[in-house]
Amino acid sequence: MAGWLSTHVLDTARGIPAQGIRIALYRITGDARDLVVEMATNDDGRTDAPILPPEMFRTGTYELVFYAGDYLRACGVTGDVLFLDEIPIRFGMNDADAHYHVPLLLSPFGYSTYRGS
Repeated sequence: MAGWLSTHVLDTARGIPAQGIRIALYRITGDARDLVVEMATNDDGRTDAPILPPEMFRTGTYELVFYAGDYLRACGVTGDVLFLDEIPIRFGMNDADAHYHVPLLLSPFGYSTYRGS
């Protein structure tokens, strides 16, 4: 058995999955921040494959960056500067056999996350 990482983005203001949000995953080692993969959410607000599949999974500290600004603009949020644009979430994974799920609940003026299942 090996661990893996997934996500899901829900637009809580509109009550629908957030489609087309670009997501980048970085591995954090000391002061280094190394890009692992970039993906986008599908029509269900999920990525088509795990962000970090079992064959690539390693424990450690990671950062997901959700590029929400383009999505919010496409939904009609206006302004030269958005309240939320890039949303970084830094977290640790210490169980090599666990499924880590880091969802994002998004609205134009707030977000939340948690360790899901």
